[in-house]
Amino acid sequence: MSQRYLFTSESVTEGHPDKICDQISDTILDALLAQDPASRVAAEVVVNTGLVLITGEITSKAQVNFVDLARQKIAEIGYTNADNGFSAASCAVMVALDEQSPDIAQGVNTAQESREQMSDQALDAIGAGDQGIMFGFACNETPELMPLPICLAHRISLKLAAVRKTGQLSYLRPDGKTQVTVVYEDGRPVGIDTILVSTQHTAAIGEITDDVAVQNKIKADLWALVVLPVFSDIAIKPDQQTRFLVNPTGKFVIGGPQGDSGLTGRKIIVDTYGGYSRHGGGAFSGKDPTKVDRSAAYAARYVAKNIVAAGLAAKCEVQLSYAIGVARPVSIFVDTFGTGQISDQRLLELVKQHFELRPAGMIQTFGLKHLPSDRGGRFYQDVAAYGHFGRPDLDLPWEQTDKADLLKEAAGKVFSGASS
Repeated sequence: MSQRYLFTSESVTEGHPDKICDQISDTILDALLAQDPASRVAAEVVVNTGLVLITGEITSKAQVNFVDLARQKIAEIGYTNADNGFSAASCAVMVALDEQSPDIAQGVNTAQESREQMSDQALDAIGAGDQGIMFGFACNETPELMPLPICLAHRISLKLAAVRKTGQLSYLRPDGKTQVTVVYEDGRPVGIDTILVSTQHTAAIGEITDDVAVQNKIKADLWALVVLPVFSDIAIKPDQQTRFLVNPTGKFVIGGPQGDSGLTGRKIIVDTYGGYSRHGGGAFSGKDPTKVDRSAAYAARYVAKNIVAAGLAAKCEVQLSYAIGVARPVSIFVDTFGTGQISDQRLLELVKQHFELRPAGMIQTFGLKHLPSDRGGRFYQDVAAYGHFGRPDLDLPWEQTDKADLLKEAAGKVFSGASS
């Protein structure tokens, strides 16, 4: 008997209060690493009506203007009108920063900043910046090897921002959320049950002032200019049974930090797999890569994606755990949910053999301290909205599948050995 169920994931736009905070935190990180790759950063941001608070712990030789960085990012997002209750030019920006605790720093202070290949002994000498657990995931539901619900939710959020910024739908404002419910049968997506879009907008659209008429206009525009283009290259599409909900409360005029406060690190499920995979609890934004909450989550995704790209599993989840000041993972766990072409234990052996999972090694593999010269000083801030994984619009090192062929070949040898 086939099993049929629904699964839902959400995304938020770059103008969502929590995402404003994530982007400011990662803009600060980009600026500090550009001048001083040895910077230790844990930048937290809070926003509310007319207010930005930058706090946390930063140890760096870099000289940056935190207030200017915050205002520039807020303007880029689209908050340039004081009528929103939050504007780049008029908001107050407060800075309250401390240095990193020496008790935390001592575990990673031996880190070498050279981009040259480090010795195995040197890699072992550089411990994790904290304890914790991290998960990485991949599945073959989409070309990005991501779950379909979060993939679609992000695509709709990105398109929602695009039509606002190009002026196609000039009445839209920066804050917004999307949600997609996918129909599954026997573990595979087969349909779209519900699409939900909540988007901030002006009170009137041209001469349309009636609330119901405004919402009808928004719903028709979003279907034509946002939803349908998103599904143009996707085999599974909305049909007559698909529900399309827009601003279900009846309107969404007051939004952004005026409507709700924001905080760095509060959208960890949006940042990862939309709830489809487990999460270790650690946020990403504002943290330099010595924090394994970030670098090890990237590495776990890299491992899982290469296993799926190699055809060794239809879906794969990898868990890593670390102890503060200790380089090698305390544990590594691989789960293919019964879809593996070889046993999970054999896959674990291949992971240990072919992937670098020590903090300094992960930083070196992905170039996480030395920002790409062709990105204009932008790197972390670009993943601070619309997800850190499955981003075909960005050339992210942890999204590469350069080990897939190696794993396939090694798995063939393992499989042959097990059969002989």
